[in-house]
Amino acid sequence: MSVAPNFTIVTLGVADLARSAEFYRALGWDQRGDESAGITWFRTSGTWLGLFGYGDLAADVGVAADPPAAYRGITLALNFNNEADVDRVLAEAVGAGARLVKPAERAEWGGYSGYFADPDGHLWEAAFAPGFPVGDDGTIDIRD
Repeated sequence: MSVAPNFTIVTLGVADLARSAEFYRALGWDQRGDESAGITWFRTSGTWLGLFGYGDLAADVGVAADPPAAYRGITLALNFNNEADVDRVLAEAVGAGARLVKPAERAEWGGYSGYFADPDGHLWEAAFAPGFPVGDDGTIDIRD
């Protein structure tokens, strides 16, 4: 790539924008914009999560808005510095309306993780990965 990669936004197509925005607010995420405009944003540690109506996002891309499959071949990860935070975040997500997909467990790669699905089925991993320490600013440093 001739320009340094600058991954800034992940936009998720959602069936009910108000419901999805309420879910991420219930997790305590910092929202910008008003979903009445058709799109809203949530701040993460260096990127933004966008929520956009599923059909509207498909139209913006120029593709058919076929119903999404339960498994889309992608997960989004939230990394933490300990197992207790993983458990806490999974419980908070379920309390906010997520579906627990896989309870947290120790992984063969030396960490601890579990998965939840947001109200639209987007899969989120909550993980403690010893090789990916989380800094005070929320970013990780992947070490060789």
